[in-house]
Amino acid sequence: MATFSTCLWFDGNADEAVAFYLSFFPNSRRLSSLDYGPDMPYQEGTTLVVHFELDGRPFLALNAGPQYEFNPAISLVLTCTTQEEIDFYWNHLLDGGSPVQCGWLVDRFGVSWQVVPVQLDALMSSSDVDAANRVAQAMMKMVKLDIAQLEAAVAS
Repeated sequence: MATFSTCLWFDGNADEAVAFYLSFFPNSRRLSSLDYGPDMPYQEGTTLVVHFELDGRPFLALNAGPQYEFNPAISLVLTCTTQEEIDFYWNHLLDGGSPVQCGWLVDRFGVSWQVVPVQLDALMSSSDVDAANRVAQAMMKMVKLDIAQLEAAVAS
């Protein structure tokens, strides 16, 4: 059976990025790495790839240079069960990064993240169309998502 993982392209700072993510995601680990060899585009011994897991999910960090940069067309969605989880991951990922809107942020490495509550899909797909619209309107006004405010929008 085929498998897949997410490859993240970095400009020389893959080791730093992996160490950053591993510092706060539970059940995460660096699995292996491969260095550039002789006659390759970067200095021999520089990290080429790092295989790692974030909460058991496979990723690959590639040190490949400045040719490409991350953009929000692709983001990592982090679904949280509590406001405490949202706050925890938001604060860690935002360290050195920048907030966007609607639960989105860009971390210090340029990777776009969506930090969202697990309840969001149910709230926005409610059979009560007016309530779902109020939730969407409340979310559009937020930067970091607030579960209590989203749930309150249903009742208002």
